[in-house]
Amino acid sequence: MGSEKDVFVGAALVFVALISQSEGIIGGREAAPHSRPYMASIQRPEGDGLKHECGGFVIADQWVMTAVHCMPNGANGRKVVLGVHSLSQPEDTKQTFDILEHNLYNHPRFSIDTFDNDIALIKLDRPFNASEAVKAVEFLRSGGVNPTTDDEVETAGWGSLNNLEARPDKLKEVVVKMISHGRCSRSDYFGKKVTSNMMCAHKKCSDPCDQPYPVEDSCDGDSGGPLLYNGVAVGITSKGGKKCGQLKKPGVYTIISHYTEWIDRTMGVQPAAAGGQES
Repeated sequence: MGSEKDVFVGAALVFVALISQSEGIIGGREAAPHSRPYMASIQRPEGDGLKHECGGFVIADQWVMTAVHCMPNGANGRKVVLGVHSLSQPEDTKQTFDILEHNLYNHPRFSIDTFDNDIALIKLDRPFNASEAVKAVEFLRSGGVNPTTDDEVETAGWGSLNNLEARPDKLKEVVVKMISHGRCSRSDYFGKKVTSNMMCAHKKCSDPCDQPYPVEDSCDGDSGGPLLYNGVAVGITSKGGKKCGQLKKPGVYTIISHYTEWIDRTMGVQPAAAGGQES
């Protein structure tokens, strides 16, 4: 029988492992500075400054896409920062924008229970200055080809590092793999909370695994950021935050191509001849 000291050490290791499961971009690596110029940091006022809260991504001049659950009750003084790599260091590339309440468009059928329709659009208070550090990314429209099971996709963000909400200072990125909708909606995964407007992805950590969790994944604070397939945004990080790093709780992403009509209508874009699916 082990000593009380052994029991204490074992309990401490279990506690550390539990905390590790709440890390931000699980696994992955630091992105090359400004290699993802479409990335946006949505920040809330804190004291005399701002603190990163959610991600987003530039899809057109003056327009950023994100998740409704980042700002379900309005902007409340939050700002969008573009051209950012380090959250703390001064960078000449950074551009900061106000989010005017009437310029925040949350999908009207967002469900707080399932996170269905977790898509929002922000019209910046002015056009951004396009540069190598700030530019739009293409997003998949209705009729386009979404990734399927085991396809590799990418995501990025400044997500939480632990349960104490410590954040990485610099943008992280990770490559994950698509999981079939059938598996993700099984009762031992997310069950009925995964709707037809969602897709799931993570990746088992390579053997030997040099991290204390079995998969690479998105997590809390990465919400609102893009999921990319062949360089095109196909998803929005939605439910990445509560079960990070667990085999049966992959990241869940809103399928952008299901919202072409709503996006075009919101942005005032003239629709194409072929109709889009509306959710």
